[in-house]
Amino acid sequence: MNNKVKAVIFDLDGVVTDTAEYHYQSWKLPLKEEGIDFSKKDNEKLRGLSRRVSVKTIAQTKEIDFSREKENEIMKKKNDYYNEMIVDLDKSDMINGIHEILLDLKNKNYKLAVASASCNAKKVIKSLELNHFFEIVADGNSVNKSKPAPDLFLFTANNLGVPAKHCLVIEDSKAGVIGAKKAGMKVVGIGPKDRIGKADYCYEKISDINLDEILL
Repeated sequence: MNNKVKAVIFDLDGVVTDTAEYHYQSWKLPLKEEGIDFSKKDNEKLRGLSRRVSVKTIAQTKEIDFSREKENEIMKKKNDYYNEMIVDLDKSDMINGIHEILLDLKNKNYKLAVASASCNAKKVIKSLELNHFFEIVADGNSVNKSKPAPDLFLFTANNLGVPAKHCLVIEDSKAGVIGAKKAGMKVVGIGPKDRIGKADYCYEKISDINLDEILL
């Protein structure tokens, strides 16, 4: 069976740009207002998750019963803080090595896309001046079920016009790796093995990726 890669789908945070600290701080601030301590370890549990799933995960971790109204309030504040923090984001905020990978893949005529749980993905990609690389930027508004469900990846593949088996995903979250595998796609995992160990290929950082090993 021919499973040749024809499209490469990128996660955003931790793959294209490192906005993890902004996400952490923008969760920490509204939670602090509620008297809830929120650590970087807590934040790691949210990697790759949608905002709604994140706030529910926080409630479960902290053994707090948020009302729907309180969830919405915290989520809105989180988003407002995050948007304030990324206002000066520019192309210098790209992760080391990602621009070279995008150029290489584009020159070899692979279809490229972003599949991110972040509802601000389109705004971030525009700030990084990377719109010309991607045929589609799928985000938290694109599907009802985000990672680790396969829906976002399948939505992206469908819009690219490429079957899932011909898609390669580059992810840095456990949720993203699981979702992409469920979608029937090959996965490159970025980060520690305990987080992305179920990926088909694992690298510590983006600049370590060996495209020849993966694509050939």
